[in-house]
Amino acid sequence: MSAELPPPPAHLVGALQAFAAGLQGVSRMGVAYSGGVDSSVLLALALRALGRDGVVAVTGISPSLAARDRSRARAVAEGLGATLVEVRTHEMDREDYRRNGVDRCYFCKDELFSVISDELVAEHELDAVAYGENADDALRPDRPGAGAATEHRVLRPLAEAGLDKAAVREVAAWLGLPTADTPASPCLASRIPHHHEVTPEKLAQVEQAEDAVLALGVPDVRVRHHGDLARIEVPPEHLGTVLAARGELTSTLHRLGFRHVTVDLDGLRSGVFTLDALGLGAPRGGAG
Repeated sequence: MSAELPPPPAHLVGALQAFAAGLQGVSRMGVAYSGGVDSSVLLALALRALGRDGVVAVTGISPSLAARDRSRARAVAEGLGATLVEVRTHEMDREDYRRNGVDRCYFCKDELFSVISDELVAEHELDAVAYGENADDALRPDRPGAGAATEHRVLRPLAEAGLDKAAVREVAAWLGLPTADTPASPCLASRIPHHHEVTPEKLAQVEQAEDAVLALGVPDVRVRHHGDLARIEVPPEHLGTVLAARGELTSTLHRLGFRHVTVDLDGLRSGVFTLDALGLGAPRGGAG
């Protein structure tokens, strides 16, 4: 990570100072790190505040993490010069996780933070653990993982400093992180409707189906798993690309085990299943 940076945008100086002040008293911190923009910014700022010897990035490895996201996380951590530890998490062994209620993310985060506490805190002499909740996330009602963070006393330096999603992306651009413009990439389990069981087989189907869409040059995709039906969501401006490859895609997804393949003309909506389950989803397809 280069130390030669231009001054940060003036309107972010206060938040960046608040971030550093929030880590006073911390000598060695673990960062729950997925390689997305939030955790990448958290990792980069933590390295600047605590130094390379004061930070350990921790990535939880399970069937819900796409291989493409794991590779990106490794590359970004390497570019930052960060120590990266990958740990196996076993949320799939938890019935409450597999049943896929609206609180599924609680059990995933509880598993990750438990593994960090049980396996890494003593080994790496950590006196704090942090994760990448931002100020917008802190206001959302659909993030049960925040409850697990509270129970495990995990720090939220971005949110505490008042850095919202837009500010986090500005900081990423200032730091020169490759994730500055990377679309959000929630875990693969988010593609399965709530109260439909999460299984490794379904997650593998989703991952391979999304890889097939991304290979067309589409920058972002969700393949929603509705049993034997796959529903492809992409940004509206890329619908034509997907439809032009209809024959190729349907053939690939049929081989993966989907009998029916659809393209959602409403486009991509992140978090759609949780928002709909909580009655907070935006109306689809206009009035009526």
